[in-house]
Amino acid sequence: MNNPIIQFNFLESISLADRKRLKRFIASLFKKEATALAELNYIFCSDEYLLEINRQFLHHDYYTDIITFDLSEADHLINAEIYISVDRVKDNAAHFGASVKRELHRVIFHGALHLCGYGDKTEKEQAIMRKMEEKYLAAYLNQ
Repeated sequence: MNNPIIQFNFLESISLADRKRLKRFIASLFKKEATALAELNYIFCSDEYLLEINRQFLHHDYYTDIITFDLSEADHLINAEIYISVDRVKDNAAHFGASVKRELHRVIFHGALHLCGYGDKTEKEQAIMRKMEEKYLAAYLNQ
C-alpha cells in the first residue's frame, strides 16, 4: 500500500518528536520487510491501562511494555493497534541505562517488527528480534 495510515494516540503523555519523519520511517520499515501496511495505530497508555488489556485479552496478569494486536482481515494487508506503556518505557530505559527516547523508539519498532512476522517467544527469536530492533534503531536515530 502506497500511503498507509499511521497514527499516534496519547492516553498518557510522553515526548515523541518529529512524528512525520517517524511515520515515514515506520512505513519504510514495512516496505523493507515486504509487509503491506494499511493502518497502524499506536496507543501510548499507563501501566494500569495496559495491565487491564493484558488480563482481558491475553489472560496474563503482569505488566508489559507493549501489546500488539493484528486486526487484519486480509492476510496481505496489515491493520493493527500497538499499545505501549509509557511507565514501562521509562522504567526500562532507567533499568537498561538507555535514554527514554531510545527505549521508546525501540518499543515502537518492536511492535512493527512483530507485525512483519518476527517473534520473541524463544531465545533464538529474541536474539533475531533484538538484532532487527538495533538495525532499525540505528538507521532511524542516525539519520
